[in-house]
Amino acid sequence: MPNAAGRQNSRYWIGVVSASHVKRGVQGGFAQLCHGKAAPLRRMSPGDWLIYYSPRTDISKGEPIQAFTAIGQVKDDRVYEYRMSESFVPLRRDIRYLPCREVKIADLLDRLTFTRGKRNWGYAFRFGHFEIGYEDFQTIASIMLGDVEDMLES
Repeated sequence: MPNAAGRQNSRYWIGVVSASHVKRGVQGGFAQLCHGKAAPLRRMSPGDWLIYYSPRTDISKGEPIQAFTAIGQVKDDRVYEYRMSESFVPLRRDIRYLPCREVKIADLLDRLTFTRGKRNWGYAFRFGHFEIGYEDFQTIASIMLGDVEDMLES
């Protein structure tokens, strides 16, 4: 479980990506955000944490899922190109993913500072990548990683 030991130097991020694309990233050990743009990847530093939020199972016509689907830590400084086709060469960053369980955001809306009390809680997710505080990270991570009894029932 991520702990406060590296907290002073780490930052915590949410990346918004369809579940099928998250699965590819986890299998390949990389992050690709905002349709392959460099800026969100360059905002992150080695040791930072990334939690993926997936609004849908697939990018365009997938079923709604609205869940946190993966968690990992940025490995190094390298942001690199990866040729997926002749016309699409997105940028990626290596991530060390941890085994985790999917967590529906509906179960956490009242517990996260960036969603609590907000009727339009999904607005922040429209940007595709944003920073969250340590407390919100800890709330999500503890449930995804299963290090804490199911806090939703208490």
